[in-house]
Amino acid sequence: MTEQQPAPENPEGDEPIKQRKNGLYPAVSDELAENMKSGWADTELRDLQPIPQAAETARRRAELSARFPGERLVIPAGNLRTRSNDTEYAFRASTEYVYLTGDQTQDGVLVLEPTGPEGHTETLYLLPRSNRENGEFWLDGQGELWVGRRHSLTEAELLLGLPAEDVRELADALREATGPVRNVRGHDAGIESALVDKVTAERDEELRVFISEQRLVKDAFEIGELQKAVDSTVRGFEDVVKVLDKAEATSERYIEGTFFLRARVEGNDIGYGSICAAGPHATTLHWVRNDGPVRSGELLLLDAGVETHTLYTADVTRTLPINGTYTELQRKIYDAVYEAQEAGIAAVVPGAKYRDFHDAAQRVLAEKLVEWGLVEGPVERVLELGLQRRWTLHGTGHMLGLDVHDCAVARTETYVDGVLEPGMVLTVEPGLYFQADDTTVPEEYRGIGVRIEDDILVTEDGNRNLSAGLPRTSADVEAWMAALKGAQG
Repeated sequence: MTEQQPAPENPEGDEPIKQRKNGLYPAVSDELAENMKSGWADTELRDLQPIPQAAETARRRAELSARFPGERLVIPAGNLRTRSNDTEYAFRASTEYVYLTGDQTQDGVLVLEPTGPEGHTETLYLLPRSNRENGEFWLDGQGELWVGRRHSLTEAELLLGLPAEDVRELADALREATGPVRNVRGHDAGIESALVDKVTAERDEELRVFISEQRLVKDAFEIGELQKAVDSTVRGFEDVVKVLDKAEATSERYIEGTFFLRARVEGNDIGYGSICAAGPHATTLHWVRNDGPVRSGELLLLDAGVETHTLYTADVTRTLPINGTYTELQRKIYDAVYEAQEAGIAAVVPGAKYRDFHDAAQRVLAEKLVEWGLVEGPVERVLELGLQRRWTLHGTGHMLGLDVHDCAVARTETYVDGVLEPGMVLTVEPGLYFQADDTTVPEEYRGIGVRIEDDILVTEDGNRNLSAGLPRTSADVEAWMAALKGAQG
């Protein structure tokens, strides 16, 4: 990785560009600085078309405007975060900002300025292309020759369907602003500082909650993106099955890297840290260290999702026999989880209570635990006291979208105490987890963890399993794995 070099002390009257302390060049000569200003072709893009979701983002902003008349609304994308010294984490714009604009660039801010008792003007504040007059484009660590070209403000307007202005002037303007303001917090410290005496935590949270609840029902564009994410995820799972022998020779990291390759080739990234949990690691719900051994005869719990270029993510889990065949006990546990998932999916219908699918799946798991003699019945007692939770641990699903746990700050009455509507997308993911040190179960159960997770769209007349491309029954999983390994041969 190369080092940026020192800039002129004060080129063109601008602030000096901050440089690394130990650069190899002590300075930039006046001749070089002047040379770098000219001789560059015009690269402005003039034939850009609006992004596919532009009509949807406009509709979403109109809904937001109608909810908060007469108030200035500020929704930041966020800033780069330092990983180490002068390297940064990969940037991921805030979900609220992406949902309302379709833009993903760092430092962007959407501002809705009230036009009176009703209505707003909408402006997107962005970083313009890096400056060629003061040397920023080749001397600054975020300059164009270092990290790549940004869209010009005019290009951004064509793409996003919004007026665009220079974000570097926004903080000063907000400090002078009057009237009620709401800001989505937690993403841009500079914006928050500019608004510190104009906002309240309660009012800002109301804005954040409203945008979260807007996302509960997905539009056609979002459903299409989620299907793309799931389809790529299916291919990623197939990739993993084909290399299980290599994972056995190395570790869970081989599985992680294999799925990540598919995510980066077909999408933007993984939607969350992949859980590549082999053997007893499958009993740890969010095992993302992925540094353990992969052994024939044990199970692999793979919980992973591709994130599309528009940042919608899949969230799918399968629990696979590493050697291709379940043992008798593994199959018994797997089939119980499958039966619970079937009950849960069947309860995902419009008009049903959100909690119904969880209750349906938990009932099946409780029945199995009583049947196996692991907990004393009757089943109603087990459910009333939550005794099954020792081995089921988590809720049976969650909303899915731009965030893997989407709509997370929605009000309880509209989410977990709400009613399912067509267009909602949620996961159904029951599991059974017998910890390696759980002395309340027979020894042969210990260290076995099973989860099956699919992404379910609520439709007008029921539901559609977006991830139906992956087999779910134990017999179908074995046949699928055999076919993939056979195709290699």
